[in-house]
Amino acid sequence: MDQIHYWLPLVWIALIGTAVALYVILDGFDLGLGILFPFTPEEKRRDVMMNSVAPFWDGNETWLVLGGGGLFVAFPLAYSIIMPALYLPVILMLLGLIARGVAFEFRWTAKPNHELWDNAFAWGSIVASFMQGVILGGLLQGINVENGRFAGGPFDWFAPFPLFTGASLVVGYALLGTTWLVMKTEGELAENARRWAHYLLFAVLIIMAVVSLWTPLVFERIADRWFSWPNLVYLSPIPLLTAVAAFACWYGLTHGREVMPFLSAVALFLLGFAGLAISNVPYLVPPSVTFWEAAAVPESQLFMLMGVLVMLPLILGYTVFVYWSFRGKVREGEGYH
Repeated sequence: MDQIHYWLPLVWIALIGTAVALYVILDGFDLGLGILFPFTPEEKRRDVMMNSVAPFWDGNETWLVLGGGGLFVAFPLAYSIIMPALYLPVILMLLGLIARGVAFEFRWTAKPNHELWDNAFAWGSIVASFMQGVILGGLLQGINVENGRFAGGPFDWFAPFPLFTGASLVVGYALLGTTWLVMKTEGELAENARRWAHYLLFAVLIIMAVVSLWTPLVFERIADRWFSWPNLVYLSPIPLLTAVAAFACWYGLTHGREVMPFLSAVALFLLGFAGLAISNVPYLVPPSVTFWEAAAVPESQLFMLMGVLVMLPLILGYTVFVYWSFRGKVREGEGYH
């Protein structure tokens, strides 16, 4: 295998992985606010919650487009296998995101009769989050591939592990949402969010422990990756750093910190993402299709890479600019919508 055939797929995997990680973090906290909506019935507090993400939410979804588009362009074989295997949860996820986006815009114009849009925002967020977790779990449990094609059934994803990861991601996004409110709001709303975050942090740690035990017990390839020698030593920083991030989140929540809980929750997500990635490298479609087997011809990868290298800094720059411009607390009666 020559150098360009070897390195180009790895460059694209790094780009797609970065896009997915940024999407999970950036869209995760505003999906988390929708998940928390049913527990915050007061209209003024819901207004503050939505205003805290109003400048960011639509830009956050850019990273989902980049991740999905990058998979289609750089790894068409993987795309052609993953989509039919997970077609229904992907469609339901997109419908949830559409419902949430429409509700975000229509809620303000429908006042005071906006209960429909409150429900659409909440349930769209819950459905989208749950289906993202199902998609992740469906990939992790493996997709049946024969002769380079999906050879399973349309409901292979409807199994205990994907359903568990779906529920887990809802809980994880709720943690991001509460820590975001701690950082961006004040008063009783922030205090309620701080209290909720304690319970959600505990739930997330239990979920991470369950996944860490479930995956190596069920999937031999993951057990070999984590518990063989010397991988056991090389990979030990991941669980150790996870424990540090969990302690930092708990400490920040307990001692009245505002930024630390959110950054620590983000670190927990990134470490979990890193652990899942390590578990499945070099398979893009576990357990049979590797990065190089799924990759497009080098000419196609290079052509699209030129565009990505131009656009990616612009998107990153815009994201940083918007978050910096709308920094600070959001209070009742003010906001951007």
